[in-house]
Amino acid sequence: MSFDTTVDSATTTTTTEPTTPTPTSPHISWSDSFSEAQTAIKTLSTILPSIPPSLTSSDNPSSALLHDAETSAEISRLLRHPDSGAGGDHLCRWLYDTFQSAKPDLQLVVLRFLPLIAGLYLSRVPLRKPLAGFEAVLLAIYAHETVSRNGQAVTVTIPDLSHSSIYHETKLNTKNNATELNLTVISASLEPHGTVRSTRRARIVGVALELYYSKISQMPSESKIDFCEFCTLWAGQDGDAYKNGPDDEVVETGEAKENCEGENVGAKEGRIPLPWELLQPVLRILGHCLMGYKKNNELYEAACGACRSLYARSLHDINPKAILATRSLLRLVKMEANSEDKVDHTEIVMSNVINL
Repeated sequence: MSFDTTVDSATTTTTTEPTTPTPTSPHISWSDSFSEAQTAIKTLSTILPSIPPSLTSSDNPSSALLHDAETSAEISRLLRHPDSGAGGDHLCRWLYDTFQSAKPDLQLVVLRFLPLIAGLYLSRVPLRKPLAGFEAVLLAIYAHETVSRNGQAVTVTIPDLSHSSIYHETKLNTKNNATELNLTVISASLEPHGTVRSTRRARIVGVALELYYSKISQMPSESKIDFCEFCTLWAGQDGDAYKNGPDDEVVETGEAKENCEGENVGAKEGRIPLPWELLQPVLRILGHCLMGYKKNNELYEAACGACRSLYARSLHDINPKAILATRSLLRLVKMEANSEDKVDHTEIVMSNVINL
């Protein structure tokens, strides 16, 4: 499906759904990937004022494009323009075509800007501005995930005490139809969508964020910081009252309580609905930003601020799932801050002493 077709679908209402394409795994050679990246950079040069010479001369142009700070800043500036995201937006067309190239390295470049695309899109929806360009990119990512997963749900098996441990023997057969499987759905099954309607908007953006989370270790810190800033904006609540943690009784009965009593008290502009299908991948990404193996102080502070705001929002909405999840993240932050020893307990210490 081309960009123009997707844009037309996004701007009109239709009752038909596109057919899910059959997933294929074509062989991609290094030369194909290199030439495709060079073509993408050449096309991008017609949109941006300038392109650093290091991109075109790089041996790995896709990686150079992903990590080049100057180019990323220029793309971010264009995306943040008040009139961006419309059907005729050339940058959105480039992002759509680049992701549809099916080259994993180039898809990472598009995912690097997903926090900006999703953040600007969800924040501008109430303004009723034309956003068909943003929607086309989000639909392309959603369709990619639908094909990759073959529409299936993502589930995990939860340990069940009614079953014997695999490390122990038992003579009793406790299996029955009720306890044979104990599955938890991490991500529900996917259906192909050709348009973004209000009832499916959160699901489409949430699936795109799930793909972003699966590649988050390869994302630059600036992309994650953008995401944390939009999370704070989406929450629409002041979380500064929880700087000392979620268990501080003085804070909860004082300023924080005022934030939860009135609709407009403590609320900020940019607040959006946060259903669980959108909030769940958001919290996973924030968890990585807080507990990632590479500590970045600016990213860490941005993630802490986002968690505090989302915790205040969950209290305001009286959302048990969100309260439990955001409270757990804040407790982890407080435990790390109060930890006197900074010893990595996973590190193997070499010693001649045997402790019995």
